[in-house]
Amino acid sequence: MFKHIKQDLPASIVVFLVALPLCLGIALASGAPPLSGIIAGIVGGLVVGMLSGSPLGVSGPAAGLTVIVLGGIESLPSFELFLSAVVLAGLVQVALGLLRAGVIGLYFPSSVIQGMLAAIGIIIFLKQIPHAIGYDADPEGELEFIQDDGYNTFSELWHAGALFEPWAVLIAAVSLAVLLFWETPWMKRKAWSRLLPGSLIAVVLGAVLQSVAPAEYALSLDHLVSIPLTDDPVSLLSFPDFSGFLSREVWILAITLAVVASLETLLCVEATDKLDPHKRITPTNRELLAQGIGNAVSGLIGGLPVTQVIVRSSANIQSGGVTKLSAVLHGAFLLIAVLSIPTLLNLIPLASLAAILLVVGYKLARPANFIRIYGQGARQFVPFLVTVLAIVFTDLLVGIGIGLATAVVSILLDHYRRPFTDYRVDPATRTCVVTLPEDVTFLHKAGLREALASIPNGGNIRLDASKAVRVDPDVLEIISDFREHAATDGITVEYIEPAATGPEKPLPAFKKALLLAEEQAE
Repeated sequence: MFKHIKQDLPASIVVFLVALPLCLGIALASGAPPLSGIIAGIVGGLVVGMLSGSPLGVSGPAAGLTVIVLGGIESLPSFELFLSAVVLAGLVQVALGLLRAGVIGLYFPSSVIQGMLAAIGIIIFLKQIPHAIGYDADPEGELEFIQDDGYNTFSELWHAGALFEPWAVLIAAVSLAVLLFWETPWMKRKAWSRLLPGSLIAVVLGAVLQSVAPAEYALSLDHLVSIPLTDDPVSLLSFPDFSGFLSREVWILAITLAVVASLETLLCVEATDKLDPHKRITPTNRELLAQGIGNAVSGLIGGLPVTQVIVRSSANIQSGGVTKLSAVLHGAFLLIAVLSIPTLLNLIPLASLAAILLVVGYKLARPANFIRIYGQGARQFVPFLVTVLAIVFTDLLVGIGIGLATAVVSILLDHYRRPFTDYRVDPATRTCVVTLPEDVTFLHKAGLREALASIPNGGNIRLDASKAVRVDPDVLEIISDFREHAATDGITVEYIEPAATGPEKPLPAFKKALLLAEEQAE
């Protein structure tokens, strides 16, 4: 775990700096105590980070749950009763992990996942511009298109431009210059630059600029990190009230939180694995177990629900993180910071942190990615682009749903246009040869029916299903009807029956074969 500490330690500092305002901002947007967001971040790092099998994923309070959390807190009699729903949601997630529900994430097409990454990058970039110019009316972590103040992501930019703070612009510009300088090849060749991240330098310079600012330009407390100050942090903790544990409202909220948090986590796992330079695969069932235990612990000590979060995970990857040690350390830093140096952290301008996230957002949505996916053809690019636009103009889960629907339509059209593996005409025998794929499902019905209907009277056709492992009854019925009526149209039909059905689960059989080979070798 400590093998790559030289890379993981600097990355964990960057993730900590990014996570701190996000934890506070999401708690504020959710109508929860500020400390509840910090607790969720600590649990996401220390508990989920240790239990998870994700090498680069970072967990914490998620912007995608703010609407559900806000509604849950308002609908239940007390925050303590809401915490009992969080604990129950965690137990439901544990059950989902034991039932091996993590496979759901594998059914989302690559084009949709890549669209999600690009959309999140665009949203991060657009949402950080107001913070970079000193307009901090909306909390960090708020990602919805339609905002509570009546503005949307784009109109907010126009509104914020009229209310900018000159000193915040200066801090953001200096921070951004440092970050871009750290990205230059010259700096990357310096060994010490890997141990001293540009993000940390940018934040320190931002705090220094704030401390030396003339009185008329100095930023107010609204534009700085704001950690609650207390001599007794334990007194700020809230604990769940299990008196209403069996109430219908608590169960509905718990199941809703568990389902949405699990889906968001699985989507982020897929996205994080795609960003991983080492292309490692996260065990999704183990991830659900880790998230479930994390949510149960977070609810027990007064924290918000947690998920794996793409903003922090991508910041971890782009900062050079290699193992899950960076996620664990970021949770430890959150804990240490709240207990020991909250006053120092409250000197950090949000404009400095906005500069860090501007770079993260750009890297996720860089134009080269759009060009690369465009080059892969319409089947990849159309669902990708629809997903990007849908997420930017709605929210994460709705946008993913629209993107997935677009991908499904694309698959249906593809099956309609090409319902076979091979379609050719043998000139010597004047025979049309149709080779069916290995798995012939109802999705092939429309295209196959149209292809058979196009055979002219008096023609010959050979339907070769010898490579098919499985043919749906719907398709067999179409073939049977065609063969029955072909004679009346003078069409000669040669039908080659499907091969013997292969194993339903080849991977377990393959694993057994490998084990047997190893035993024989020994």
